[in-house]
Amino acid sequence: MERLLERSLFASRWMMAPIYVGLALSLLILLWVFALEFWHLVQILPVMTVNDAVLGVLALIDLSLAANLLLIVIFSGYENFVSRMDLSGHEDRPNWQGEVDFSGLKLKLVASIVAISGIHLLKVFMDVSKYSADQIRWMVVIHLVFVISGVLLAAMDWISNHGKTLKKAKAAQG
Repeated sequence: MERLLERSLFASRWMMAPIYVGLALSLLILLWVFALEFWHLVQILPVMTVNDAVLGVLALIDLSLAANLLLIVIFSGYENFVSRMDLSGHEDRPNWQGEVDFSGLKLKLVASIVAISGIHLLKVFMDVSKYSADQIRWMVVIHLVFVISGVLLAAMDWISNHGKTLKKAKAAQG
């Protein structure tokens, strides 16, 4: 009975596969929005100001970072929780694929979120007249929360890894 339960629980990881397929399909949504944003930039090209160009490019970079974040979640999540991808011989396989554990995934996610938040903040600063001082203050506070969360998460991982290293060293000595 216990073995059947354990095998069933282990097999339940495959319920995550459709979620990762859905995330992969959502890349199409980001591609569509990217194309619309790019088309908007092309349309205003004759009358584009420096601010328009910078804001437009920042929007494209923002979408690119979101898509990269999505790929990291899809690849790492699938490999960590569902099954290994058998792509070892593929020339385009990212070198980090298969090596990002849950801890590394968390750090990559937080770093991407901080970058996306920073780009949003930069876009706000480029067009500061559209926002109230209170809105800007909240955006800065939220960005700082992301940054501090990332630093604390990295510190916790460092402490955890350092503790494991010390424990292994002590075990090897005695």
